[in-house]
Amino acid sequence: MDLGIKGRRAIVCGSSKGLGRGVAEKLAEAGVGLTLNARTAETLERTAKEISARYGVEVRTVAADVTVEAGRRLLLEAEPAPDILITNAGGPPPGMWSDWDRDAWLGAIDANMLTPIMLIKSVLPGMIDRGWGRIVNITSATVKSPVEELGLSNAARSGLTGFVAGVARQVARHGVVINNLLPGMHETDRIASLLQKTASARGMSVEEIRNEAYAANPTGRFGSPQEFGAMAAFMCSRYAGYMIGQNILLDGGAFRSTMG
Repeated sequence: MDLGIKGRRAIVCGSSKGLGRGVAEKLAEAGVGLTLNARTAETLERTAKEISARYGVEVRTVAADVTVEAGRRLLLEAEPAPDILITNAGGPPPGMWSDWDRDAWLGAIDANMLTPIMLIKSVLPGMIDRGWGRIVNITSATVKSPVEELGLSNAARSGLTGFVAGVARQVARHGVVINNLLPGMHETDRIASLLQKTASARGMSVEEIRNEAYAANPTGRFGSPQEFGAMAAFMCSRYAGYMIGQNILLDGGAFRSTMG
């Protein structure tokens, strides 16, 4: 399918690996030029070279921490007029409510709520002036179905969801489409880390914990970054113009609900 976005430019945060890389690859496959962002320069450069060679698009890189103003400034200087913005940040560490002090809460809110909001605010005026834009925020399935030990993520990402619910409807008439994409369990480093922590806590092997998780999902597996990226690319396409302020759950059916 021709997504109708060939020649557009996109910022993809957290894109050196995992879900962010999956999104970057599918946008590149659709002919979108990219500015990739992550903190680790070596991994980021390797990813950029591989994507550029495979898909023949221009790929810029900005190795920076976009949870701080200086990092966001560098990113927007490299790509000052993006047509597409993909916000993405790793979640805060798991724990219990009693573990999280004020600093832990502020860190989670900065990374998973305020950073996407600041990036959205920065790119919206240009998108509105040009009459076209796509923003996809990678949040989490925990926005719909909270996980107890991920309380920091549950709360911060829910705050972003509330912001998007309003602003998406304010800018839709200008051709700017904003939605959220909510991953469940996908084959990423973060999930591997969570499986390891669970295995250690329960005195089991990682493979046993993985098999339990597979069995609990209706598909009998985890998702792949590639299929996640394909969904994100569709949400950036010319066909998504009537999809406004939605929370698209991609979890293999793990969240059980008749009406969402």
